[in-house]
Amino acid sequence: MDLSALGTETRNERTADLDRMPVPDLLEAMNAEDRSVALAVREALPRIGAAVELITASLREGGRLVYLGAGTSGRIGLLDAVECPPTFGTPPGQVVALVAGGPDAFAVAAEGAEDDPRGAVADLDRIGVGARDTVVGLTASGRTPYVVGGLDHARSLDARTVAVSCNRDAVVSGHADVAIEVVTGPEVLTGSTRLKAGSAQKMVCNMLSTASMVRLGKVYRNLMVDVRPTNDKLTDRARRIVAQAAGADPETAARALEAAGGHAKTAVVMLLAHCDAAEAAARLDRSGGDVRGAAGLA
Repeated sequence: MDLSALGTETRNERTADLDRMPVPDLLEAMNAEDRSVALAVREALPRIGAAVELITASLREGGRLVYLGAGTSGRIGLLDAVECPPTFGTPPGQVVALVAGGPDAFAVAAEGAEDDPRGAVADLDRIGVGARDTVVGLTASGRTPYVVGGLDHARSLDARTVAVSCNRDAVVSGHADVAIEVVTGPEVLTGSTRLKAGSAQKMVCNMLSTASMVRLGKVYRNLMVDVRPTNDKLTDRARRIVAQAAGADPETAARALEAAGGHAKTAVVMLLAHCDAAEAAARLDRSGGDVRGAAGLA
């Protein structure tokens, strides 16, 4: 497909005089364009939901969520992956991001790496991708060779596959089990897909990881009960989560959290089920980590 024919590469007539706009007008134009992103994501919700089911199945089976992308798209996948352990208490390596050009490409652009499909094959083989995993390929244009090649290789290994792009009828859509196309249209700055397309991909990644973790029982009501209290801010948040989830006063929540070794979910079950930490942990194990089931509230 001719790159110039892609919606993400065409000129935006509403910002044709961007270089002459006063700053307030320029910002208004950017904000007006950004408002369309959430609506474009909304159109893709059924496909996003299908992808969530694939990812949840992988994680339940002991597999992984593997993001794969180049440039901005790869960095967005990495941003989502690194937030999962502190937010959801995921073990190391359960949510992984591969960026064309390797880890150094996050800080220093390695744009040429996106043209090499063999690079994705090597990256996937290096982490041992297999049938229990779900590989999510992120590409604004929908035609990045690194992503297309990676998805093809993942499918050959019987992994589940998802394609996320920002153009209609994207090439990559034909290389995945589930194709998510968020049609964001021309950018404010022609071809700069770190803008609307980048925002759309971040929103989709937010949904994929968050919804999957909710389905896995890592959330109680709308609280991050698997949060890792690794600093003062997160320790304070964990105390508040326990207090809110169990309807307890701050002092009681703090004592329960300490008895639970800092694990908010265990402390919540202790207070809801009126048991000690060992019993709460056993209940959580039997319920697959679901607080409602462990506390007898299901």
